[in-house]
Amino acid sequence: MARQPYVREEEDAGERLDRHWNELLQELRLAQTGTQILFAFLLTIAYQSGFQAADQFTHHAYAVTMTASAIAVALFLAPVSFHRMVYRQGLRDRLVPISHHLIGAGLVFLIAAIAGGVLLALDAVLSRPVAFAILAGVLTCFLTLWYALPAYVRAKYGD
Repeated sequence: MARQPYVREEEDAGERLDRHWNELLQELRLAQTGTQILFAFLLTIAYQSGFQAADQFTHHAYAVTMTASAIAVALFLAPVSFHRMVYRQGLRDRLVPISHHLIGAGLVFLIAAIAGGVLLALDAVLSRPVAFAILAGVLTCFLTLWYALPAYVRAKYGD
């Protein structure tokens, strides 16, 4: 008999949704905090004395990074707001899968924001080609750990 993922025989559908919601909240706690700290840090960069003298590439990279960070914050906070709006409406069966997708999208924008932050920092202290080379390694690390490894495990061991 094939195993159904995320199903415990002793729990009903409502209990399963509650468990999934609690698991999502645990994941969100870490993601929200880190993303909000990154966002706050990025806000301060534009007000640094040397930033105004930076080249157009740096300003564009900053704008993209800041935007990606803001969108990540919005996506990670959306499940909380969503929950608040549908609380006690019997819509947990909608809340959990939609929140799952919001968090997934938030992770994509978080990678973009982190990549932009790494690029901005490295570009300030290294040559641009070296900064891009290191960024490629950082992105490879994120994509491998956040997407390729889970996809591999899911394909090999999941149903």
